[in-house]
Amino acid sequence: MMASHAVQAQQSGYLSFLIDNGPQSVAVAEAWVAAYTEANPDVTIDIEVRPGGGEGDNIVKTRLATGAMADVFFYNSGSLFQALNPTQNLLPLTDAPFQANVQDSFKSVVSAGGEVYGAPFAPAMGGGIFYNIPLYAELGLEVPKTWDEFMANNEKIKAAGKVAVIQTYGESWTSQLFVLADFFNVLAEVPDFAEKFTANEAKFATTPAAVRGFEKLQAVFEAGYLNEDFGAATYPDGLRMVATGEGAHYPMLTFGVGAIAETIPDHLQDVGFFAQPGDDAAKNGLTTWMPDSIYAAKTTSSPDLAKDFIGFIASPEGCDIRNEAVGATGPYMIAGCELPADVPPAVSDMLPYFAEGGQNAPALEFLSPVKGPALEQITVEVGSGIRPAAEGAALYDEDVRKQAQQLGLEGW
Repeated sequence: MMASHAVQAQQSGYLSFLIDNGPQSVAVAEAWVAAYTEANPDVTIDIEVRPGGGEGDNIVKTRLATGAMADVFFYNSGSLFQALNPTQNLLPLTDAPFQANVQDSFKSVVSAGGEVYGAPFAPAMGGGIFYNIPLYAELGLEVPKTWDEFMANNEKIKAAGKVAVIQTYGESWTSQLFVLADFFNVLAEVPDFAEKFTANEAKFATTPAAVRGFEKLQAVFEAGYLNEDFGAATYPDGLRMVATGEGAHYPMLTFGVGAIAETIPDHLQDVGFFAQPGDDAAKNGLTTWMPDSIYAAKTTSSPDLAKDFIGFIASPEGCDIRNEAVGATGPYMIAGCELPADVPPAVSDMLPYFAEGGQNAPALEFLSPVKGPALEQITVEVGSGIRPAAEGAALYDEDVRKQAQQLGLEGW
């Protein structure tokens, strides 16, 4: 199968490959590079690692703007992709043969100016709440379908002397989940919120359903449900705590399953997942994230090799390598990619939301090009009791206004 990806000898044979420093990103990138270079021994691929979050965003944007970007790199799809000025900075992949197998819904979040610039290197994700299955069993708790049920569970967990809600503001990007993962619930109340938001006709601060995410951040802090070290704890700490039962709940994206499989495999079966609850059990559903993407820089001196390597990653074989390296973390967006039968509980918990008749909706960043860059700082403040929810929502609206003006959107 790998022979179909053989690289012609006359190509330069060298690629630089920039990835984020998440444990699953490193593990899967190393596995792909090993497999590709084994099949193509004249090719050398050097992996470079960058931080995640806002610091990583700045590195990507700076390297693109200065013409110093690696040949191939990982980055977000959706609104953050649009902020990269893709038509100027990225190599179009529209006509690459592998695109025939990529779902159109994914192509829509890596397209600009009529061209497709990316390929999915991971499964789709859910944003919601990891929970510790043995702790739920010990305390006789049921998976909540409403926010009130969730808070009642938290109260019982706290009364048992356990950490009810884990937060890891030492890595500020992790603070956004209670706001971002609440978007299914926003759409359930205000179906046209994304369009109105993009057109500057709806705001977080003046839309009760949209303020709720900020209020949820404030509520868990004020109730005393958080781990004592929430201000300094990191993403790996959060995953460890929910996996080992040091804490009951960790708001997170389901890609965390891969990191648990990589770093705490003995506890993989102890972690379940549920959608962030809204106010109506009948409208319970999952906010979903399209996978991050792999791109090639327009400045690459090896465009054909870059496309071939990306095509290898975005193939059933690439998916199999990913499954082996970091485990299955959700449904793939590539035809022919299959999940193994023995997926972890947190993944099987997610699948009903994607099944026919399942309840899911994209996160706001896939329905609107507008995402303010300061959200993670604002959510840290609200989630730490520094700033009330209403004020945080208003501050985010101001952050969004600046971003929309930078993008030159109408109505701003």
